[in-house]
Amino acid sequence: MDIGKVGELKEFIEACKSNPSLLHTPSLSFFKSYLLSLGANIPPQPKTEPVVDDDHDIIESDIELDNTDVVKPDNDPPQKMGDPSAQVTEDQRDAAQLAKSKALDALSQGYFDQALDLLTEAILLNPHSAILYATRASVFIKMKKPNAAIRDADTALKINPDSAKGYKIRGLSRAMLGLWRESLSDLRVASGIDYDEEIGVALKKIEPNVHKIEEHRKKYERLRKQKEQKRTKPKKQPQDEAQDKDALSALKEGKVIGIHSVGELETKLSAASKTSRLAILYFTATWCGPCRHISPVYTSLAEKYRRVVFFKVDIDEAVDVAARWNISSVPTFFFVKNGKEVDSVVGADKNTLERKIAQHAGSL
Repeated sequence: MDIGKVGELKEFIEACKSNPSLLHTPSLSFFKSYLLSLGANIPPQPKTEPVVDDDHDIIESDIELDNTDVVKPDNDPPQKMGDPSAQVTEDQRDAAQLAKSKALDALSQGYFDQALDLLTEAILLNPHSAILYATRASVFIKMKKPNAAIRDADTALKINPDSAKGYKIRGLSRAMLGLWRESLSDLRVASGIDYDEEIGVALKKIEPNVHKIEEHRKKYERLRKQKEQKRTKPKKQPQDEAQDKDALSALKEGKVIGIHSVGELETKLSAASKTSRLAILYFTATWCGPCRHISPVYTSLAEKYRRVVFFKVDIDEAVDVAARWNISSVPTFFFVKNGKEVDSVVGADKNTLERKIAQHAGSL
């Protein structure tokens, strides 16, 4: 080997040592496959989460797939096909069967080209036989010519839509081209018709690849949706942000806020709505026994659910508020979101109260 190329190779190896992620570069997949075939232990590719940025497109990361058996597409001229409208005699069928037998003998000895010639002869004699096309397709698979194999498999399936071998060969061919989802679809159909060990081995390799592809697709669909939502969401003006800040400061996070008038309640509810917070109105009275039991529970819930606004109204003190809300018994709790009542609890049922707080707070 040229001394200059040896030097370049040494530099490349040193670069891989200092940055093993280089081996995951798609253009170096052949080198990584070679290292793996020698039993090398290659560090996994570091996972990076793309950032949703309004000003730039989302650039998808590479997917770490098992591409060890993927080959370059074959671009040979299409092989000879039989005439589907031809009338086939009994003698032609017998001659086709004889040619097929000779082809299988040649195939067993590794004479692929001879096997192809004999199978092509058989197909021209009997172009209505799906098994002949599927058998020739299997030879193309052995010769690493997946496109030619797919052409034959497609023809076999046109003749016999239930050809397990047709689906199997097409599935294996598509796997050789890295068409993982299409391959999985074909092999699952073949498995349902006539399962064999070769199909099982292929599925064990292909299914993880398809799973990774689906997870990758879902992740980027989610990111693009987030980006679109962020792009279409109207930006708040400085005055709106100032109003939200003032509204938030009016709400005592983690505390129960006493309400003394209708005007005060409306102001506080408006503040809760502006900050997209769930508000709870607790109507109570000093003479109410169940209220005395539930009040400390209510206070502890305010400390626990700090993004929920907890109001407390004494119906004897704030008569106008009690009248506005048509209070007929205490304790009573109303749940308000975006200025609208969404639920209520009557009575000192602490379990139901907390369950509904968690339910409505969680859907904000």
